[in-house]
Amino acid sequence: MDVVFRALADPTRRRLLDQLFKHDGQTLSSLERRLPMTRFGVMKHLRVLEHARLIVTKRRGREKLHFLNPVPIRLVHDRWVSKYAEPWAATLSDLKHKLEDRTMEKVFEIYIKTTPGRLWDAITNPTLRSQYNFGVSVQSDWTRGSRYEGRSPKAPAPIVAGENLEVDPPRRLVQSFNALWSDDVKSEGTSRVTWEIEQIEDSCRLTVTHDQLREGANDQLYGGWPMILSGLKTLLETGKTLTTPGSLRYA
Repeated sequence: MDVVFRALADPTRRRLLDQLFKHDGQTLSSLERRLPMTRFGVMKHLRVLEHARLIVTKRRGREKLHFLNPVPIRLVHDRWVSKYAEPWAATLSDLKHKLEDRTMEKVFEIYIKTTPGRLWDAITNPTLRSQYNFGVSVQSDWTRGSRYEGRSPKAPAPIVAGENLEVDPPRRLVQSFNALWSDDVKSEGTSRVTWEIEQIEDSCRLTVTHDQLREGANDQLYGGWPMILSGLKTLLETGKTLTTPGSLRYA
């Protein structure tokens, strides 16, 4: 947590995060134009933010895009912020992003001290999944082209469903995503979620990319990812569940 607080202590770095909050997925040149400093200075601040995992970078062709990663901020929230402040803290995950194809892409990254096999099991095992996924268990045979359904004991029908587009355990899972829990989210249609697991020494880097979202899509589709991923990290590292939204104990 110290590295996150040090990164946030600088007003220039907070301004960079504000810019990504307003318009996610920007290039270095775009961010440079918004700040009264040299390109080298912006690069230094971006490196600090990337080291703190507050931003995630992705290559698209020759461009390097920078995305705000709200998961570390969510971890700070889970440790220190009362659940009564949840409506305020939840706004941190309301990200805005425009691309030329008029869709949105959200990127979330977290490091978990576990093995790829245990992490894959936590994603695909219905009992484990329900403990950090708003009480929702996900059922599937986890083969390419198969269907999956997310069910809650509080709902008679599936609240999320889709197809497993790529299944490469324990490294990569790509799924179509259809939210079904309300008429508002049903109207958003199909988007895509990609889970990528990479072993880094004794830990795993988990990157979740939620893309093919309509520009201005209902934030219920993607706003819960920081809560889900922080709950997943807590479960695998401590064996405990959180009492904040996202956990089975809270549900």
